[in-house]
Amino acid sequence: MSATSRSPAGRLEGVLRRAEDLAGAWGGRARASTTPARERALLRLFGVAGVDRDGVPLASAVVERHVNGSRERLAGGIALPFAVALLEYDVPPQQLALDVASGAIDLAFEAELLAVPERRAAAEAEARRVAGIALERIDANRTARLELLDLLGDAPRPWFGLTLAAPTLEPALDEAAALVGAGADLVRVRVPAIRELVLRLHDRGLEPEHWHPHGGPPDRAGDEQEVVPAGSQRALALLRARVDEAAAEAGRYVRLVTAAPALAAPEQALVAALERIDLVEADAVAEIVAAGVDPDRALADHAFGHLLHRRAGALVLLGAGPLIVAPDLARGIPADPATRAGRAFAMQAIAVALAGGDGLGPGQLAAGALVPWLADEREPAAQALAAVAVRRLAWPDVVLAFDEPDLPGAAGARWPYLVAMSLAVAGQRAIVVRRAADPVAARHAGETTRAAAHLGAEIARTPDEVLAWPAVGANAEALLAAAEATLAGIADEGWHAVLGAPIGGAELDRLGADAVAERADPFDLFAR
Repeated sequence: MSATSRSPAGRLEGVLRRAEDLAGAWGGRARASTTPARERALLRLFGVAGVDRDGVPLASAVVERHVNGSRERLAGGIALPFAVALLEYDVPPQQLALDVASGAIDLAFEAELLAVPERRAAAEAEARRVAGIALERIDANRTARLELLDLLGDAPRPWFGLTLAAPTLEPALDEAAALVGAGADLVRVRVPAIRELVLRLHDRGLEPEHWHPHGGPPDRAGDEQEVVPAGSQRALALLRARVDEAAAEAGRYVRLVTAAPALAAPEQALVAALERIDLVEADAVAEIVAAGVDPDRALADHAFGHLLHRRAGALVLLGAGPLIVAPDLARGIPADPATRAGRAFAMQAIAVALAGGDGLGPGQLAAGALVPWLADEREPAAQALAAVAVRRLAWPDVVLAFDEPDLPGAAGARWPYLVAMSLAVAGQRAIVVRRAADPVAARHAGETTRAAAHLGAEIARTPDEVLAWPAVGANAEALLAAAEATLAGIADEGWHAVLGAPIGGAELDRLGADAVAERADPFDLFAR
C-alpha cells in the first residue's frame, strides 16, 4: 500500500467509494419497492385525512383493508385502484376512503378495471389530477420559504436550535413562540409514533417513544386541542403559523424541524412538504441498526421520503452514525473508541450516499458531527476534532449538526466545550441543537452557543491543518481504518456484518420485514 493511500485523505476516498458502491446496489432496489407507509402517503397526497368511525387513521384503515397482508396487492399499489374507483363512483377522495374503510367498496374489484386500456389511461390521468393539487401546494410552500427568507433574512450561521418539550398542541404553540424569542433559529418537534409502529411493538410487548395516546378520535368535539399531539399534521400547520409570526417579530426566518420514530419516513416527508417543514430528521441506516427495522423496508420508505424532500426543498438531517455492538457481542470483547467511531462513520457514509443517490444534493443534506457517546470517552478532545475533520473533509458542502445528547455528570458538562472546539473545524455551515428546560435556560444556551461559534471562527482551521496534529491524525487514521473494515465486512456478509448473524439459521424477525414488496406496476405518479 502506498504512502498516499495510508494518508487520511487516501483512506477517506476509499471509504466513501465503498459506501457509494453499497448505496448504489441497495438504492435502485429501494426505489423500485413499495411499503404500506408509501401507500398511506399516496392516499394522504390524494387528500385522505382524519380517522374512520373506529378512530383509526383513515389512510391506514384503507391500506390495511386493501392489502390485508397480501404482498401481491401491496406490490400492485393503491394509487390506480383508488383513482379508478374515484371515477367509477364519482365521489371525492375522502368519501371514497370512508367507504373503503367501512367495507362498502372493495378496491381489489376496482383494480380489475385497470386491465381495460381506456380505464387505465383514465385512472392515471385522474391520479395525476388529484395528486396535482397537493403537489402544487408543495411547490408553493417551497416558493413561500424562499420569499420569506428574502423578506426576513436568514439567521446567522451556525444555526442554534431547541426542541419543544410540550407534547400537545395548546402549550406547544406558546412554547414555540417563547423559544424563538429566546433566540432559537430552529424549533424541533418530535412526531408521535404512527399506528403501524405502535401495533408492531405492542405485539412484542413494547411501547414506542414519543407516543401520545388520546381517549378518542382526535376530532371529537369539545376537547380536541388538549389531545392533539404537537407533532401531528394539524398541530404542525398551526405551529408553522405561530413560528412565522414569532420569526417576523424577531426579524429573521426560523426553521421548523420534525423528528419521527421508525416506519414513518414517507408520511413524515409528505406532512413536511405540505406544512413547509424546513428540516427533517430522517435516517434509514439508524432505523435499521438502532430501531430494528428490516433493511429493505427502511430503505424503501426513505427512498420515497427523499423524493418528496427533494421536491419540497427541505433539508434532511442524517445522524452521526449508530452504535454497532453486534460484532462485539459475537466476540465477547468490547470495541475500542476508534472502532466504535469508525463503524458509526461507515454507516453515516452509507446514509449520505443513499440520500445522494435519491437526488438530494449537498445543499439539502445535514450530517451529524459527533456521536452521542463521544463525550463519555477517555480523552474525547482529539477524537472529536478527528471526527469533525474527517466529516468536513468528506463533505465540504454538507451542514454538520451538533445535537446535544442527554448525558449525566462530567460527560454532559464536556459536550459544549467539545462543540466549541469542533466548530473551529466545521465552520459556519453548522447547526447546534441544545437541550433547555425553560426559556431562561434556552436563552442562556443560545448565548453560550453563539459565544462558542464566535470563538471557533476566531481560531478556524482547515481539516488538513487539524489532521496534521499528531493526536488528531492518529485518531482519524484509526477511525478510517475501522470504517474501511466495517464496509468491507458489509460487502462480504451483507447487513449481518453489523446486525449480527441470523438466530437459529433463520432471518432475524425485524420490524416491517413482511411489509415491503417490489412494485409490480410501472406507473410513476411523480414523473414530470
